[in-house]
Amino acid sequence: MSISVERYRAISPSEFFYRNKEIAGFSNPARALYQAVRELVENSLDATDTHNIYPDIKIIIDKEDSSEEIYSVYVEDNGIGIPPNHIPNAFGRVLYSSKYVLRQTRGMFGLGAKMVVLYGQITVGRPVEVTSSPRGFSKIYRYKIMIDIKNNEPIILEESVYPNINGWHGTAVRVFLKGDWQRSKNKILDYVKRTAIITPYANILFKDPEGVMYYYQRLTNKMPKPPKEVKPHPKGVDLETLKEMIVKSRVRSLKDFLMEEFEGVGEKTAEGIIRLAGFRSNQSIRKMSIDDLKKLLDAISRYEDLRRPSADHLSPIGEELIKIGLANMFKPEFVDALTRKPVAYEGHALIVEVGIAFGGSIPEAPFPEEIMLLRYANKIPLLYDESTDVSFKVVSEIDWKNYGVEFPARLAVLTHVCSTKVPYKGVGKESIADVPEIEREIENGVKELARRLRQYINRKKRMEEEIRRAYTFIKYIPEIARGLSIIYDGSQDSYENIKEKLFNMLREKVSVKNIRSIDDVVISIE
Repeated sequence: MSISVERYRAISPSEFFYRNKEIAGFSNPARALYQAVRELVENSLDATDTHNIYPDIKIIIDKEDSSEEIYSVYVEDNGIGIPPNHIPNAFGRVLYSSKYVLRQTRGMFGLGAKMVVLYGQITVGRPVEVTSSPRGFSKIYRYKIMIDIKNNEPIILEESVYPNINGWHGTAVRVFLKGDWQRSKNKILDYVKRTAIITPYANILFKDPEGVMYYYQRLTNKMPKPPKEVKPHPKGVDLETLKEMIVKSRVRSLKDFLMEEFEGVGEKTAEGIIRLAGFRSNQSIRKMSIDDLKKLLDAISRYEDLRRPSADHLSPIGEELIKIGLANMFKPEFVDALTRKPVAYEGHALIVEVGIAFGGSIPEAPFPEEIMLLRYANKIPLLYDESTDVSFKVVSEIDWKNYGVEFPARLAVLTHVCSTKVPYKGVGKESIADVPEIEREIENGVKELARRLRQYINRKKRMEEEIRRAYTFIKYIPEIARGLSIIYDGSQDSYENIKEKLFNMLREKVSVKNIRSIDDVVISIE
């Protein structure tokens, strides 16, 4: 009798995502084309506004082969650029990134651009073309790269260097892939539009495969505060992270380790944690066992006087920019925004922002569940899986009638969650889980703006009622003026003067200040 033996082997990150491209959002040609645009644009915006550079982003999608639906996606920015020694790995090694620090960025897995390259390589077999020049460099570097899937290493097919005559800095990427423009068109257009809403400080030029140009011009020179890299908060680390931090630390004693390696830990706090854990201040961190580290983590979790996590590493959009973006895109009659105070989620700072726009060119929603919901996380528009997102749950469960909104209604709600630990429901980063801290912040923010909207709607109704009453009175002003003029002297001049004075008195009392002539009103009423 033969005995079967299982074969075991390890696979590289490249091979894993090659086999499971669907979990990164590359499930079909339509979704892949959208995902390619999204990943490359995210990198470009991180390379600009994160470094205090006003973004100039160029996006071009061209159809390369009509019979096989092959497209090229080109994205160019004016960001900080990529040092030439990092370009091959930045585009040819999965899970290689500059974003593995405690600072808010749009990308977080070191996966996005590499997945675009990987998908293009799988479907078309052509290399990615990368051109870049860091700020201050006198040369421009150009590469053609493919990925060695088995070994997760870049394959450099071509490498060239050119003089940087014009002083350009930034990165330009062209990738070839199999796509479906007709099925992805609406999503891509929506993505670019929603990106422009929250980046009114950017110039964004987009040319689609049909040759149609879309240009979103910079509306303001105000930009969000760039995020700073910070140390981890004590309550945001686990056992493995703690072990890694000890290996990398240059200090020796436990007290120095807590004070030097963690954010918000001073001498008093460090000593309090150490006493709670039952250690000495001069305890050597190199000699601590796994059980000792568990005791330390337990003491940290029980210590009540820890400062809240700092929000310096976060970069919220800001109320002013949200209002500018919504006002420009929808020309609403009412617009408002709110940036909530930072809260803690699993030891990580988290900020929720909310915007509301009402009226204008917003599409009419027949039911609350169909309100235009603009979801963002770390400044990334989220377009898929809306019904599973915490924002959808909050907005659809609100009784909007309590806030004066009658359906059908032209209403748009914007939500933005920024954190270094956004609880996405998948690697595709399209839906946020309904964890209590985030749900509570979104609900409180939306309801606060809804109350302001209710005040506006009530004021508007009162104004409309005043105007209706004023128009009723205006109809009788000519007759009253005629009677008063007869009593006075019966002249036409007296009639005109009395009529105008009565009208001005009414005009000052109610909201009809925009009406210039009583004759126009009387004629329109008659």
